[in-house]
Amino acid sequence: MEPLTDSPRVRSDSTSSSASQGSKSKTVLRQRLSQLLTCIEDMSSDDEASEEVSRTLEEAFQLCGRFIPTDAFRLHIVTWNVATAEPPEDATSLLQLDAQPPTDLYVIGLQEVNATPVRFITDLISEDSWSHVFMDSLAPRGFVKVTSVRMQGLLLLLFAKQIHLPYIRNIQTTYTRTGVFGYWGNKGGVSVRFSFYGHMLCFLNCHLAAHMNNALQRVDEFEYILETQDFDIYDTPQIRDHKVVFWFGDLNFRIADHGLHFLRSSINSGRLNLLWGKDQLLMMKKKEAFLQEFEEGPLNFKPTYKFDRNSDTYDTSGKKRKPAWTDRILWRIKPKPLPSEDDDEKASTSTDEEQDEYPVLVTQDKYTSDMSYGVSDHKPVIATFSLELRKVFDTPLVRVSPVGIWSADQDALLTYSVLEDFMSSTWDWIGLYKVGFKTASDYETFVWVREKELPEINEVIQISVDKGQIPLLGGQYVLGYYSTNMQSITGLSDSFQILESKRAVMEGLVPEDINGVNK
Repeated sequence: MEPLTDSPRVRSDSTSSSASQGSKSKTVLRQRLSQLLTCIEDMSSDDEASEEVSRTLEEAFQLCGRFIPTDAFRLHIVTWNVATAEPPEDATSLLQLDAQPPTDLYVIGLQEVNATPVRFITDLISEDSWSHVFMDSLAPRGFVKVTSVRMQGLLLLLFAKQIHLPYIRNIQTTYTRTGVFGYWGNKGGVSVRFSFYGHMLCFLNCHLAAHMNNALQRVDEFEYILETQDFDIYDTPQIRDHKVVFWFGDLNFRIADHGLHFLRSSINSGRLNLLWGKDQLLMMKKKEAFLQEFEEGPLNFKPTYKFDRNSDTYDTSGKKRKPAWTDRILWRIKPKPLPSEDDDEKASTSTDEEQDEYPVLVTQDKYTSDMSYGVSDHKPVIATFSLELRKVFDTPLVRVSPVGIWSADQDALLTYSVLEDFMSSTWDWIGLYKVGFKTASDYETFVWVREKELPEINEVIQISVDKGQIPLLGGQYVLGYYSTNMQSITGLSDSFQILESKRAVMEGLVPEDINGVNK
């Protein structure tokens, strides 16, 4: 049997851990609409028909709203064991920058980033080389690095389209060491969790124990990470409390039993399906209940380990490591809680309806590797998802706006208003960002919010910006309100033009324009 060239779309939703719930919802909806048509035919009076039509339509619309989310977002995940290599100059293929529909969130998990003592200390002072490549590639496309977490060679990066920044909240990161009995961070997991339009998402990047015989140890390490990583959020204190969890990394599961010749023959002939039955992760999922909660698309791409560097040739060294799908991307939808024996039927139904009010549908659109990169002995693995959801909220916490014309020839004004109560602080600040900025700290200048007291809801506060802090050259800019407690931008202005300053001409930064001619 030949493998499929394109992986089928794999879908799951937050009302169930399988796609069957969505089909059930549509069936019920069709039944309601069928009843509506029957009612219209059978009613003996106009009043009776009108009442029945109204009731049935209301039920149908409630079902539509409950099970059919109104917004869709595209998620792009990359996992790559980079084997201490320096990044390639061009990350275009890896990020699929021109994909349609356009991406909203990028999550990039790397393993074995160069973590020698000198290099690691250098990276703590400034961004590492891999982060620079991704920021340089994504910032011109309007993506901002929201956060990152590093544990020795493990690195996890989150980028979001600029327009989504005010709706990404409650950001927290953590890590767990599993190397050398938990004392060394060469193996383990790093994670980032956040609320995306009110939906709790968690991303976990792991590097688990190596070698063929350690499949059980890998499962134990993963379970340990799930149980020990804690977040300071009351309703999602652990990874599995989140509505959607994405688990990825160099999970190091191998292909058991088959000999090297059979492995390579199956790969070269495209009969990848012959290897799935002996993939250790797929086998362990049959035995471990907690692994069964995680879904994965079909492995319709070649094993991504181990290659000779800068080639598409599997290991020809003396060790001749067997090819394996060590690099994986899985996801988990939080299962619906089982009703307790004390709950009566009415209470259980009410709980179900509340949980279904803001569902999330997860559809995997692509699951593949990128064979064009050869700096490592692993090939990167890419997965793209569609996240369909109903927004719990769609207004920012803070509204911030420029006032009047801005240029470095005069002091400027801005206003801000807190629209909803949150953990604001007198240490919050408002940054001036050039369009295409890379991170929240990549500002041209900033001003502190009002010092003496916290603002009232909807109170309009005006702040002056000294002209000496405004860029001399013109360009497109935005204002961003940064919350110190939330560690994120909670309000963004529309983009606006800063005019070129007369001082720029006087200081020779731009040519003088006389009668339409540059002098």
